[in-house]
Amino acid sequence: MKSVTVISDDRVGLMADISYVLGKSGVNIESLNVEIVGAKAVISLLVKDPKKAKTILESNGYNTAALDAIVIKVSDHLNNLSKITDKLSRARVNIDDLSTISTSTSEGVFALRVDKPRKAAKLLGQNVLLNCNSDYV
Repeated sequence: MKSVTVISDDRVGLMADISYVLGKSGVNIESLNVEIVGAKAVISLLVKDPKKAKTILESNGYNTAALDAIVIKVSDHLNNLSKITDKLSRARVNIDDLSTISTSTSEGVFALRVDKPRKAAKLLGQNVLLNCNSDYV
């Protein structure tokens, strides 16, 4: 099983719409996790075929994170994001891409693509919301 992450404005009926679109296309959601940051919902879906799920979701207007990303949540992101990127740099983990998923005044959610995803996930520990690079156990 692998995951796909949906980033959307939080609203009533969001999960109903996502589950309907995937179910109609024959994609079963094995597990899910929802994190609300500000007005955004970050939804991690565990599915057998994440590429198919990603294609279906995007064709229905949903934004998804890269399948090879690590999604992190950073409190006081204006001060702590530099500490996190410095920690990765000191450990010789190269950041290939860093995208902002959502921010509020107190926290931010970011997607990172790195050259050493397992090492990065281990280093970032409690900040990791989702590691799309590894199977769920």
